[in-house]
Amino acid sequence: MAGASPASDLFRSATQQVAREYYGWSTADLGALSEKYDALLRVRCSDQGEACSYATGRDVLQDLFKEFGDAHTNVRDPEGAERLREVTQDLAVQRTGARLSRAEGGLLVVSIIPGSPAEAEGLRVFDLVTTVDGQAAGKRGGENAPIGPNEFIRLERAARPIRVTIKRPASPELTLNLTTASLLARDVPTLSWTGADGKVAVISYPTFLPSDASQLFLDRLREAQVAGARELIVDLRYNGGGSLTECVAAASVFAPVEYRSQTRVGGTLSTYSYTGVNGTRGHFLNMKTVPPGSAVWKGPTAVLVGPSTASCAEVFTYYAQRAGAIAVGERTRGVGNSGVVFDPLPDGGVVSVTVLRAFNGQGEPLPDTITPDVLAPGDIVALAEGGRDVTLEAALQALEARAAR
Repeated sequence: MAGASPASDLFRSATQQVAREYYGWSTADLGALSEKYDALLRVRCSDQGEACSYATGRDVLQDLFKEFGDAHTNVRDPEGAERLREVTQDLAVQRTGARLSRAEGGLLVVSIIPGSPAEAEGLRVFDLVTTVDGQAAGKRGGENAPIGPNEFIRLERAARPIRVTIKRPASPELTLNLTTASLLARDVPTLSWTGADGKVAVISYPTFLPSDASQLFLDRLREAQVAGARELIVDLRYNGGGSLTECVAAASVFAPVEYRSQTRVGGTLSTYSYTGVNGTRGHFLNMKTVPPGSAVWKGPTAVLVGPSTASCAEVFTYYAQRAGAIAVGERTRGVGNSGVVFDPLPDGGVVSVTVLRAFNGQGEPLPDTITPDVLAPGDIVALAEGGRDVTLEAALQALEARAAR
C-alpha cells in the first residue's frame, strides 16, 4: 500500500473491508484493481507525502470502485454518512423543507415538506432553481455546476437565508430568500391527485430508509382509498432505496412478497427471506398460509421510475410489476439485485459494501435494473417552461389504455 498518510489509511481501510465482506455479482479481480489504484494513489500523493488528504484517497477509491463494476459498492464522505444516519434515525436538522435533484439548467424541486419554510415562502414542486446565492446550480451542458443537492444541504445546515432564483412556467424569473427550521431529515410519502376526474391518487415515495417507511406508505394508500381513489400512481423517480424490510413490506400491498437473499459468512453461504403481506412485514413460516389474492390495493397501478430510482426502489417496482403494475419512465440505476452494509472509515465516512445477492420466491435472480413497460423520459424543458410532467402524462395514458382493453 501507498506510504502512511490519511489518503493511504482511507484506501487501505476501504479496500480491506470490501475484500473481506464483498458478495455481489461483480466478477472483477478486486486484488488486481487494488494494486493498480494503490500505484495511482502513490503518484497522486507524491508531492504531498504524509499530508496526502482523505479527499485524495476518496477520489482514487471512487475510480477503483467504478472500474470494479458494482454501483452498490462505493464510498461516502463524512457528510454523506451523517446524512444517512440522520435520515435512518429520523433526526431533526436545519432544513428549508425542499428536496432538490440535479437537472439540466438547475436543481429541480422534487418535494416540499408541508408547513415548511420553503412552502411558506412560495417554493413549488417542479420549480427549477437556477442559482443559489449567486452560483450556478444543477447541470450546465451535461456538467455539474458548483451547487448540487449536497452543497444545498450544507447551506441549509448553516441556518441562514439562502437566496435562490427560480424558473417557473409562465412566470418571469423569481427570486426567493429561503429560511430554515428544525425539520426531520427524512422526507415522507405524500398524497396528491390527478386525472380528468381527480380520482387518480399519486403517492410520491422518497425513501425506504426510515424504519416506518412501509407504514407511512400504507397510511397514504389507506387515505387514498377512503377518498375514493380509482387508480394509483407511485412516484419513485427520486427514491434511492433503503431498508429491504421496508421496501418488501411496502410492495406487498399489491400481493404477498418473498425476497430471498444469499450471503457469505466466512466461507459459508447462507440464505434469508424477507417477506411482506398486505403492506406489513410477513414471516417466512406463515407465507404458505396467506390467503390467495391477499392485497391492500387491487386497482390499476403505475410506478414512475428513472435514473435516480435505485436499490430498494427497484425491488419495490419489480414486485409491483409482477402484481400487474405498469412501470413508466426511464431505465433505473441498476442495483436492484443486491444489498449492502455500511462500514465506518477513518475519515468519518462509510464504505458501502455489497454483501448479498437477491432472488425471488422461486429462486430466480432479481434483475439488476428495471426496464419500463412504457418508455417516457423526463423532459426538463416541458416541465420548467410548460409545466408538463410528460412521464406522469404517459402513466395516465397507459392506465387509460389498459382500462379501455
